[in-house]
Amino acid sequence: MVITLLFLTLALSAATCFSVNQVFHKTVLKMLSKIFPDDITLAFRRYLAFALYVIGIGGGVRIYDIERYINPAKRGGEESFAPLLLNNERLLLEMVRTLIETLQALAWALFVFFLIILIAWLIIANRQRHTTPQ
Repeated sequence: MVITLLFLTLALSAATCFSVNQVFHKTVLKMLSKIFPDDITLAFRRYLAFALYVIGIGGGVRIYDIERYINPAKRGGEESFAPLLLNNERLLLEMVRTLIETLQALAWALFVFFLIILIAWLIIANRQRHTTPQ
């Protein structure tokens, strides 16, 4: 059942990353095309898509949390407890947690990306304003 949980969280996280990439595809391309030439824009877009998959899956598939269902937890001194029981309710809870964590990781990554693009756009606009003859 733990292997099933691992594959389900991986599939859900990858599907979420794919969906978010599709939603923001045109917006990211427009923003990048305002700053970079077309050939570099496509390269940056591919890299951003790759980075979003890595960040989203890394944030959504929490190996250490899944490991609780295999290894007994040690709390305090030498006392150890039985591994958590993985039933249907916990499986559903883990799926919801995976979705939330994936979206949260992607939201932070996109926020940082948009912030960097905004700063770059402001620098370019300011430079163009000062170099244009009046």
